[in-house]
Amino acid sequence: MADAIEAFAEHVVVTDWDDLPDAAITAAKIFILDSFGVGMAGTGGPYVKEWIDGFAGLVPGTQARVWGYDQTLAAPAAAAVNGYFIHNSEYDCVHEKAVIHPMTVILSATMAYADAIGGVSGKDLIMASVLGVDTACNLGVACKSGLRFFRPATAGAFAAVAGIGKVRGFDRQTLVNAFGLGYGQLCGTMQPHTEGSPLLGMQIGFNARNAVVACDMAGQGIPGIEGVLEGPFGYFGMIETEWDLAPVLDSMGKTWRITEVAHKPFPSGRATHGMIDALLELKSEHGFEASDVAAVRAAIPPLTHHLVGRPIHDEMESNYARLNGQYTIASALITGGVAIEDFKLSNCRDPERVALGRKVQIEIDGNPDPNALTPIKVEIELTDGRKFERGQEIVYGNPAKPMTREAHLGKFRRNWAAAANPVAAENAERMIELVDNLESLDDVRTLIDCMMP
Repeated sequence: MADAIEAFAEHVVVTDWDDLPDAAITAAKIFILDSFGVGMAGTGGPYVKEWIDGFAGLVPGTQARVWGYDQTLAAPAAAAVNGYFIHNSEYDCVHEKAVIHPMTVILSATMAYADAIGGVSGKDLIMASVLGVDTACNLGVACKSGLRFFRPATAGAFAAVAGIGKVRGFDRQTLVNAFGLGYGQLCGTMQPHTEGSPLLGMQIGFNARNAVVACDMAGQGIPGIEGVLEGPFGYFGMIETEWDLAPVLDSMGKTWRITEVAHKPFPSGRATHGMIDALLELKSEHGFEASDVAAVRAAIPPLTHHLVGRPIHDEMESNYARLNGQYTIASALITGGVAIEDFKLSNCRDPERVALGRKVQIEIDGNPDPNALTPIKVEIELTDGRKFERGQEIVYGNPAKPMTREAHLGKFRRNWAAAANPVAAENAERMIELVDNLESLDDVRTLIDCMMP
């Protein structure tokens, strides 16, 4: 094969339902439901009205619905809006080794396409999700260099193209063309992450839109390019800098990446979770209160520090605070967890939280792996002189330290209740039932019906 993209396309095209292990099907249903819930919570995120209005003037086409709103947009625009909803609260699931939110772009894009055309089954959605996650996460796992571009958006575009291509029944060459057309539209700089800007989640939306367009163009017979991944100006040469594709190519059809995906139990950057998890365990074991804390010190890998080591300050916006280790630790110590309401502007600028956050010192531990989020180590010193320490290699939400079904359904219901426009609680229960039996669903538009206010 001239370029590894052909192997990625071949994996998507030849994989059938009977090839999927039960564990992959189960994981797909869990994270489809989780992502729908996170998307509902995201309907109340920053700049949502402006975001929707920005796409409303596009040339109208086949329409798809905006989740949680009584509104339709052209399918690519609906994909963009719903993709932003899933990511804007930093609550979407994550593949830690790949450093990717793998469900976000694929679900928003594939569901927009499915809503527009109808007749896409629950089995189709599961297949699209499993193979899309494989595509994105294999790209991420192959990377040996650190983030220069926002990998959840860039690799996510490939996931969405894979998912829509599977639903549309593309052959290998058409799918390769679609990957090339998607790559030509790729976007996602890390600068919004550095600044804590809402543009970060919007980049997810741009790539969801672009994936729908890429598949429409490929479906019309428009060619792409050949060296999508390994060409001199292909994905790895331009977006990443060091990579090793051999192990992931060998793993296709053997390792199902969706079974490696982790829940986010807190609506903040995953890089905050190890520190929060460790401190909450110490708090539970030793019974201290936030007012007892004299200092917190955390030693974390360089990537983790890059993602959430930004300094706390008095005028934080919610996007900045979600990616701030000092603030999220302070909130966890004060409230016993981290929840959606902790990122209301009044809480982000609460003097008590900011003062406690300034007692948190976050340092780089020298881990040589540029993509490592763990291990982390935290030490807490109390005003009475006692000190407690906890190391964390596996963070709550990881498949090796999973959320229970009760916990992840609790998260889903809380997210549902946080929607900008009230949607009946019985609709949430109906959604849970439908996704539990997703392989029996004839048309996934029924899921979107549940999300309408």
